Amino acid sequence: SLFLVVSGRGFAFRRKQKIERQYRKLLKKRKQVHSQQDDQFTDTYPEHLKHLYLAEEEKLKKRRRAPEDSVSSEEKLNKAAGGCGIYDYVCLMIISISRMCTFPSRSVVTQKKFKNKTSNQKAKEEYEKIKAEHARKKEEAEKRKQQREEAQRLYKKKKMEAYKILSKKTKKGQPNLNLQVEFLLQKIQQNT
Repeated sequence: SLFLVVSGRGFAFRRKQKIERQYRKLLKKRKQVHSQQDDQFTDTYPEHLKHLYLAEEEKLKKRRRAPEDSVSSEEKLNKAAGGCGIYDYVCLMIISISRMCTFPSRSVVTQKKFKNKTSNQKAKEEYEKIKAEHARKKEEAEKRKQQREEAQRLYKKKKMEAYKILSKKTKKGQPNLNLQVEFLLQKIQQNT
């Protein structure tokens, strides 16, 4: 390493050592976290749900073992490569970056992808909007039609009543003027 510093390449070597220290710290933290997480699994589960909890515990333990196994295999490859500086440096960088990236950040990315709707979803939404608008217009037209029919029925009823009053005759067959005058009086009183 003294030769590297003298020849002007010491900064890369120091950077590599710094990353290695950070990586070792990260591994120690991971091991402490795993040991704490192991303590949380106790046999205080409800009897009828115990098998579900135990299955979930096994899944979590397998997930924790898998990354450690992959790291050890990468370290073995690094040792097999003869500890060459650049390969070692690149491997450590990749490992440290992959360790820092956790699953929640990936789920955020996938949620963002799902927020962007596909053309099929947009077409379905547009179709639903148009369908709802047509249903609303149809309902309004039905209400207007019912109101119109009700108004016509009332108009015909009044017309028939007026016709009955005005068409009454006396015993001799003459129009009954007394009833006609009373009808006109009622109409005038209603209008004022």
